[in-house]
Amino acid sequence: MTVAIRIDGKAMAANLSATIAAETAALLREHDLKPGLAAVIVGADPASQIYVRNKKRAAIACGFHSVQHTLASDSSEKDVLSLIEELNADEAIHGILVQLPLPAHLDAQRITQSISPAKDVDAFHHINIGKLTAGDTDGAFVPCTPAGCMFMIEEQLGSDLSGLSAVVVGRSNIVGKPVASLLLAANATVTMTHSRTRDLADVVRRADIVIAAAGRANMVKGNWIKPGAIVIDVGINRVEATVDGDTEPSLTGDVDFDEVSKVAAAISPVPGGVGPMTIAMLMANTLRSAKLSAGLEV
Repeated sequence: MTVAIRIDGKAMAANLSATIAAETAALLREHDLKPGLAAVIVGADPASQIYVRNKKRAAIACGFHSVQHTLASDSSEKDVLSLIEELNADEAIHGILVQLPLPAHLDAQRITQSISPAKDVDAFHHINIGKLTAGDTDGAFVPCTPAGCMFMIEEQLGSDLSGLSAVVVGRSNIVGKPVASLLLAANATVTMTHSRTRDLADVVRRADIVIAAAGRANMVKGNWIKPGAIVIDVGINRVEATVDGDTEPSLTGDVDFDEVSKVAAAISPVPGGVGPMTIAMLMANTLRSAKLSAGLEV
């Protein structure tokens, strides 16, 4: 029985971050320019606090100017928009991210669309989404998780996916739709699937590449996978797991790792797969934004 290659996103992210840190040092030395990343968090959601802390730690490790703005959970939309307006005008800031989800009384769409497209390193702005959908990947910021997925796929298969079939499970604006655009740009034949797809397992079984981003723990089973396929698990699901008789919270993906690893050629784990690559791609976008702000080649 063949056991799939475990795609080590943590190691890949560490290598990419080292490259970004070296380029950042050169940018400061040669152009007196330091990439600046500003994180905005509203409220005290524990998961959001962890995500922002990890992003800040990564930014500092890369040599960036890193700032965090933490607003009270009852902050008004006007207050949030005013802060983003200040950050848009701040020449020391090249990337702005607003940590989602936001409190229910805030309009997430309005807030994310208020970020300057030139500083939209999360790539949620409609201008960046439109460019990506139109195939203008050189002129747009690419969403970080889809970019990380493609980096992992290209490590296994190269940059030209001509003749390969890819199935995306999940149609979110953050992962499913943009990763489909990237796969198309790499010449894959792409099928989008979702909760209402008929005979979903049979559709997935035809794929050379599977991107699982549906948000359902262990949904994709071993008998869904074509032997030799590449499987990228984007899911982050909090479940209860029994360890030595004790029940503890645990993270698992959308893919049944144990089953699928016996069929696939390569698979990304959860945790330690797409998550670290998402943060590394955020750093890459911020560095790119800093270079573009100075009219430098990227």
